[in-house]
Amino acid sequence: MTRFPKIAVLSIALPVLFILVLICRDRGLNPFIGAEDDLSKLIREDEPTSEDEPTSEDEINGENQLSSDKLLGGLLAPNFTKRDCLSRYQSISYRKSSPYVPSLYLVSKLREYEKLHNRCGPDTESYKNSIKDMVSGQNDSSSECRYVVWIARSGLGNRILSIASAFLYALLTNRVLLIDEEPEMANLFCEPFPNATWLLPKDFPFMYRISRFKQNYAKSYGNMLKKNKINASTELLPTHLYLYLCNDYDHHDKLFFCDQDQTILRNIPWLIMKSNLYFLPSLFLMSSFEEELDKLFPDKEMVFHHLGRYLFHPSNQVWKLITSYYKKYLADAEERVGIQIRIFHKNSSPFQQVMDQILSCTDKEKLLPQVDMGKSIVAPFGKGKSKAVLITSLIPSYYEKMKNMYLKHPTLNGEVVAVYQASHEVTQHTMKNVHNQKAWAEINLLSMMDVLVTSARSTFGYVAQGLGGKRPWILYKTETQKIPDPVCGRAMSMEPCFHCPQVYDCKAKREVDTATIIPYLRHCDDLYWGTKLFNSSSQKP
Repeated sequence: MTRFPKIAVLSIALPVLFILVLICRDRGLNPFIGAEDDLSKLIREDEPTSEDEPTSEDEINGENQLSSDKLLGGLLAPNFTKRDCLSRYQSISYRKSSPYVPSLYLVSKLREYEKLHNRCGPDTESYKNSIKDMVSGQNDSSSECRYVVWIARSGLGNRILSIASAFLYALLTNRVLLIDEEPEMANLFCEPFPNATWLLPKDFPFMYRISRFKQNYAKSYGNMLKKNKINASTELLPTHLYLYLCNDYDHHDKLFFCDQDQTILRNIPWLIMKSNLYFLPSLFLMSSFEEELDKLFPDKEMVFHHLGRYLFHPSNQVWKLITSYYKKYLADAEERVGIQIRIFHKNSSPFQQVMDQILSCTDKEKLLPQVDMGKSIVAPFGKGKSKAVLITSLIPSYYEKMKNMYLKHPTLNGEVVAVYQASHEVTQHTMKNVHNQKAWAEINLLSMMDVLVTSARSTFGYVAQGLGGKRPWILYKTETQKIPDPVCGRAMSMEPCFHCPQVYDCKAKREVDTATIIPYLRHCDDLYWGTKLFNSSSQKP
């Protein structure tokens, strides 16, 4: 008689307990799998306070060092105040040490540039004198201080790649790079140059023109060429010119990439450049830069890898988002896989089709284990290798689908797979600062992964692979609602793709496939008309 109540209680309690376990599991209460992990919870709208800053020397200098080379092979100058930019010397603790060493010539050239920037940057007498000359129309060709002013267009990935291109152009032409920082970009990056700012002062004389500078602007270099208002024989050159290097530029704008046009531009103190392109590969086609570029970058696939790690360091505010998220969700995994999903056209890329493509790729390349869909698990723990998957996408459905798949079904090889997504933005908000903070945090988190899968043609993915020094598996673009065959492929070079290259031979004055001119410039593996830099022979791991 006393045993019946116990059986009755158990018969009621066990189903209830099972339901509770399922609820907890689906709500992400498991400490390793399925946590609701939005960067929004970590963002603070106000400036970081002193209470948020590390106090110990170990924290300031970098924790759990994987390598003693905090200066990235000499890329970084040692004379920075570490508290002002924690990521500059701590990032090596989160990314694997790069085996790709910058050339000694690049290192020396960067130190020379930093000295030039200190002599000519904002608040110096040279800068003030140059501004006066520009306003008065006096072209002082004897001054050592000449400038490239970069103006933003498009999303964060495009901006980062075009800034890197503008910086290399400045390096090649002995100019100072200044950035027009709009509100949506505020407090994303640390200052890259010691004891100087790269931000264009807000009292720059032609700010009103910058805001309305478009392709058809009458004072752009391309339009002045088109109307024969400037040429190699022009005696009285302007003090400033506008360069339009965006995806909708025309033939005359693209003459920027001709040596004879560089002869004109060389004598103009201020070049105001609007760009959303990684136009850097086309600089390698110019004979006037060829020798210098060979010395700077003997390894042609490392251009953005070196320039990106030199220029772009997350601000302390963004770095806190990155490190807090990494430590909470990703640090304990034995392997980390990043999957970056960019959908350009929903109609040609239905959700299930793209999801099938992703799973086919990760299975085919043995990046993630298969699951036994015929079995269910209650407690998602295992003794196998632990993998953390970080998904970045504006569309949360991919994360939900993959998270639930690994949460509810056992893997065939016993591995334990946790799936995370750091933000859930749904739509792109390029003009919002908080959105860009999240995007910059996610790019850096992707660069810290052991393995990367990226979407074809995505500048977001390009930046992550360049910073991390990785050749990703590229998810090829779907067309007409069909899964591509093959579904993905390993990138042949970690360099970003130049989406809109010129197709013009400046010497022959005719159209030409510029990817056939030099051995280390070829068509992109994710965009057949684009161009990118390759090593002529060697293949990177």
